[in-house]
Amino acid sequence: MTGLRQIAFYGKGGIGKSTTSQNTLAALAEMGQKILIVGCDPKADSTRLILHAKAQDTILSLAAAAGSVEDLELEDVMKMGYRDIRCVESGGPEPGVGCAGRGVITSINFLEEEGAYDGADYVSYDVLGDVVCGGFAMPIRENKAQEIYIVMSGEMMAMYAANNISKGILKYANSGGVRLGGLVCNERQTDKEYELAESLAKKLNSKLIHFVPRDNVVQHAELRRMTVLEYAPDSKQADEYRTLARKIHENVGQGTIPTPITMDELEDLLMEHGIMKAVDESIVGKTAAECAVA
Repeated sequence: MTGLRQIAFYGKGGIGKSTTSQNTLAALAEMGQKILIVGCDPKADSTRLILHAKAQDTILSLAAAAGSVEDLELEDVMKMGYRDIRCVESGGPEPGVGCAGRGVITSINFLEEEGAYDGADYVSYDVLGDVVCGGFAMPIRENKAQEIYIVMSGEMMAMYAANNISKGILKYANSGGVRLGGLVCNERQTDKEYELAESLAKKLNSKLIHFVPRDNVVQHAELRRMTVLEYAPDSKQADEYRTLARKIHENVGQGTIPTPITMDELEDLLMEHGIMKAVDESIVGKTAAECAVA
């Protein structure tokens, strides 16, 4: 397989998107792929496990210090990490000031002009998934990312975010050619999580590309600012990320145009799997003591 593949990881905040993406990209690098990570989250935490650092200096902060983005060189903003993965963080403005999405636009344009993508097999965008304003939609809108992988769980709001992101993909699928590569379920050990993730994927005209089991080794590795691939290469969890990486690597040309569902359909899906049990009307409005007496 030849040619640059531009992928993006989206997902609800706090779902483990950056952790999942960095471990998966480390596994792709282990397979011999040349990787560039473009962090598009204002938290600038998309590269910390690859670089073993708290936070990388961002393009926006470096540009502010230098005067403008035109005053920067590629080596100022790009750092080499684990297995020679190239890392860049776009950054964002101070909280409450300006649109962080503009940083994503500025950064991607700068990187393209400076030849940052040259020689890469994969460019990966790590994007805040709760916010679907113009700047954060840039990898979708401007035909940058061709394949979107949504990290979700069996929790209702994670599924809601996945559905919302699918709406964004659908909006630009015909004009830009972006496709939904699949869902990645990051296990939270909620009821019937695997079945729910598979059902949502089918509803969205996609597939559950991998179910990543919960394992404390992920947190242990994170505390040391490392991927599981580096911290515990022989662990079962490292093999899970290798499997996910292989599935993404083999997922060429298999992305789909998603079919988002309504909020009612999402709630019906949860009901079908027995997650949202019908409320016993006899206990509505009563205190716990009153219910006990009844």
